[in-house]
Amino acid sequence: MASLKEVRSRITSVQSTQQITKAMKMVAAAKLRRAQDNILRMRPYAQRLNSILGNLTALAGEEVVSEYAEQREVRRVLIIAVTSDRGLAGAFNSNVFKGVTAVVQERYAAQAAAGNVAYMAIGKKAHDFFNRRGPLVGNYTHVFSKLSFDTVREAAEQAMDGFRAGQYDEVVMVYNEFKNVATQVVRTEQLLPLVPAALPAGALATTNVDYIFEPSKEEIVRTLTPQSLKVQLYKAVLESNASEHGARMTAMEKATENAGELLKSLKLTYNRTRQAAITTEILEIVGGAEALAASR
Repeated sequence: MASLKEVRSRITSVQSTQQITKAMKMVAAAKLRRAQDNILRMRPYAQRLNSILGNLTALAGEEVVSEYAEQREVRRVLIIAVTSDRGLAGAFNSNVFKGVTAVVQERYAAQAAAGNVAYMAIGKKAHDFFNRRGPLVGNYTHVFSKLSFDTVREAAEQAMDGFRAGQYDEVVMVYNEFKNVATQVVRTEQLLPLVPAALPAGALATTNVDYIFEPSKEEIVRTLTPQSLKVQLYKAVLESNASEHGARMTAMEKATENAGELLKSLKLTYNRTRQAAITTEILEIVGGAEALAASR
C-alpha cells in the first residue's frame, strides 16, 4: 500500500491536471464559437459559387472547357491532408491519417507502389506525420497561426499549378468536417480535376434561356473556376479548424471528468491508508501499555 505522502502527492498532481484541462476546455469553447461562426458563414457562399459554376458549365456545354477539368490517366496523385498544429484533441488528427491511408490503399495503391503519391500537409501534425512517409509538397504549418483566405490561397495555387503543369493527374483533400461539438466526420473530396456538376432532370428545359454574358462565357468560367477551387480548400480548412476546437473541447471535458473520478479514488485510498496508520499506532500504544503493565 502506498504511503500517505505518495497518495497526497498524487492527489495534488491530479488536481493540478484537472485545473489545466478545465482551462483548456474553456479556451477551446471560446475559439469554437468564432470558428463555428466562420464556417457557417462560408458554407452558403461556397455552395452557391459551386452551383453557379456548375450551372454555367452545363449551359455552356462543350463550348467552354476549363483547363482544371482535364481528365487524364491517373499516374501521379497529390493528397492534401488537413490537421491541426497541436494535439490533445482526441482522435482528431489520427482519424485524418487513417483516412489518407485508406484512400491510398483503396484508390491509389499502384501509384503509391510506384512512388507517385505526394502529400501536401496543412497543419504541423500532418507535416510531422507525412514528412517521414513520402514526398512532401510545400510547408503550410503556419496556416492556423493566422488563418485567413490569403494563407490558404498559397496552398491552393500550388496544387492548381502542379495540376496544370502535369505534375499531378488528380488532387484530393482529406479533412474533418464539422457537424457539432461532439461529432467530426472525415471527408475525402476530389479537388482536381473538376467533376462536372449534373443539373437536376428538367433543369435545362427551364433554364435554357438566351442569356447575355458579360464578359464572355469563357472569361467567366476562366475567372470563377480558380476562385471556386481556392474557396473549396479554404472551406475545408475552416471545417477542420472548427472540428479541432470541438474535438479538443470534448477531449478536455472527458479528461476533467476522468480526473474527478481519479480524485475520488485517490481520496478514498488516502482515507483508508490514514485510517490504517491510525489503527496501527493505536495497536502499538495498546500493546506497549499492556507490555508495561505486565512487567510490573
